[in-house]
Amino acid sequence: MTAYTLITGASSGIGLALAAAFAARGDALLLVARRGEVLEQIAGRLRACHKVDVQTRICDLAEAAQLDRLCDDLARGTPEIGTLVNNAGFATSGAFVDNAWHEERELIEVNVTALARLCHVVGRRMAAAGRGQILNVSSISGMMPGPWMANYAAAKAYVLSLSEGLREELAPRGVKVSVLCPGTTRSPFFARAGIDLDKLEKEALVMTPQDVARITVAALERDTAIIVPRWYNKILAITPRLGPRWLLRRVVGALYKGVARTA
Repeated sequence: MTAYTLITGASSGIGLALAAAFAARGDALLLVARRGEVLEQIAGRLRACHKVDVQTRICDLAEAAQLDRLCDDLARGTPEIGTLVNNAGFATSGAFVDNAWHEERELIEVNVTALARLCHVVGRRMAAAGRGQILNVSSISGMMPGPWMANYAAAKAYVLSLSEGLREELAPRGVKVSVLCPGTTRSPFFARAGIDLDKLEKEALVMTPQDVARITVAALERDTAIIVPRWYNKILAITPRLGPRWLLRRVVGALYKGVARTA
């Protein structure tokens, strides 16, 4: 039976770049996203370029019924998943209490609940088979408090912590778990969050999704636990350990407030 690489949020940004990178190494793909027409176009291009099988699944991970149907199929092994990539996610920006609750709730449902559910259902099958690999996409933001992106930073902190815990739990059962913590990456992600990336670019180095994907796939082949692309992001990742938390909150808050939609 063919084992597929399942990628959520595969229609744009890092998810799309990861799909191309996995297809280039010969993986059969199961691409999951909300936009069916876009997914089919992507699948057609990947099939033509890389001669791999590409299946698609329309699923809004914020909708419980749609997520249930996807997980029920995966629990039955339809299809078999060899690599799970939990990439889907989005951010909100601005003061948490001023944002609409339905947006903040949806962020938790997609970035946290759906990711944990997929880790549970697919991870259980992988553990029973004694093989498999999981990649969860967190962020540098998950390593520090994030005023004016508070819910997003908290969600990514959850992803980082869950991934490290699962790595230890599943290693004896033959399943590898890694977590990707990219820095600023140019993608439609920022527009949805209401973040002015042009302002951010003046203060930070911005990667392309293709660079992130290339580095990530190579790191997965080495079974790297925490993948932080590029040296300047590695410096950002260790910064929270170097100074007092009150100062870190203020510095990060000033940066995020300067680009948030309510600033």
